[in-house]
Amino acid sequence: MKISKLIDWAYLAFLVLTPVILLILPANYFNDGPTLCPSMRFFQVECPGCGMTRAIMHLIHFDFDSAAYYNMWSFIVAPVFGIYWIIWTRQAIKKVQQPETAVVA
Repeated sequence: MKISKLIDWAYLAFLVLTPVILLILPANYFNDGPTLCPSMRFFQVECPGCGMTRAIMHLIHFDFDSAAYYNMWSFIVAPVFGIYWIIWTRQAIKKVQQPETAVVA
């Protein structure tokens, strides 16, 4: 098997396992700890994306009140990410299913 095919399989595994892992983790897994947002770290100013990770984590665990508390935009961003995830996963499946082409020397 070529290295590119292994990369394709690894990418597909990443796409499939990421939502599974996020569902297994508790909803409050990302609530504590330092912020990674540069706007908050350097200027102590919240950006429109602040709290998005926590909000989406609560949203996928059906904790809508906490999701709204952390970031109201999560109700728009999460479905958009879900649509993109479906598109990316379908493309990755198609790429994995393509037969390997023989190299003629």
